[in-house]
Amino acid sequence: MRELSVSGGAQSRMSRSIPLFFKGMLPVWKLLRPHQYIKNSFVFIGPLFAHQWSLVTMLHAFWAFFAFCCMASAVYILNDIVDIEADREHPVKRNRPIVSGAVSLTQAKRLFIELTILSLILSSLVSFWVVIFVLMYLFLNILYSWRLKHIVILDVFIISSGFMLRILSGTIGLYIEPSQWLLLCGLMVTLLLGFSKRRAELLVLEGAGTNGILTRRVLDDYNPAMLDQFIAVTAACTILSYGLYTVAPSTIELHDTKNLVYTLPFVIYGILRYLFLLHFRKKGQDTAKDLLTDKHMLVTVFAWAGVTFGILA
Repeated sequence: MRELSVSGGAQSRMSRSIPLFFKGMLPVWKLLRPHQYIKNSFVFIGPLFAHQWSLVTMLHAFWAFFAFCCMASAVYILNDIVDIEADREHPVKRNRPIVSGAVSLTQAKRLFIELTILSLILSSLVSFWVVIFVLMYLFLNILYSWRLKHIVILDVFIISSGFMLRILSGTIGLYIEPSQWLLLCGLMVTLLLGFSKRRAELLVLEGAGTNGILTRRVLDDYNPAMLDQFIAVTAACTILSYGLYTVAPSTIELHDTKNLVYTLPFVIYGILRYLFLLHFRKKGQDTAKDLLTDKHMLVTVFAWAGVTFGILA
């Protein structure tokens, strides 16, 4: 009976320790920001629109996807380490794991190193080019955290370049020739997201009455009117470049169909919905979260992907 009592007590302690373990992992999970991994799906654009759907190509695309997931988390950790002081003054970012003390600096630095190494290992399974693009992504983000994030307009171009490196990894990195129209469309849509992010940050700071210089110094060089112009230009260019891609003779010849133009309404609706969320729902600071939490955006993205695949297939 004594043995049974001891055994039962051990099992009880073990059952209590399991929830505590997961509770202890939550800050680390939050630090990695896995919901942002949806951005890495840009690596699949190349195989999708180039009709490269073989098992080997898709396997390599998934390795590239996971390589960018690891490196993206490493970069988020780096940014949080560099921005500790500024984040303490931010109404939302002050709750992040490193700033709040839920994750120690030592633990964060170790995670950064481990994720960087894992990312390089995964990218090496694909091609030399993917290794180069992943390293370029890391290098650009180091420069961004150190200096470039304080330079107006250039800061958004650096954010956009990260998305472009994902597209290049899914094309050149997989030995697929990238379409110039899709590269242009990718550039425009990522600039749109970058300028929308800055606009959303201004709205949050204005509503909270927080000094923008203490939270993100570059916001002092932006103003709502200018950002609204930038957003309008990049939104229009995104729609135009994608529309021209769908009706380009080279596109029709490659896919042997003129029907790709019917996916354009989904793109237009998605962009307009995103701008609505930005101005009337105080969204835009976290594009991935906005996409995952807004049912209109989710339905639009899945509908676009489904119709596009159906046409190309």
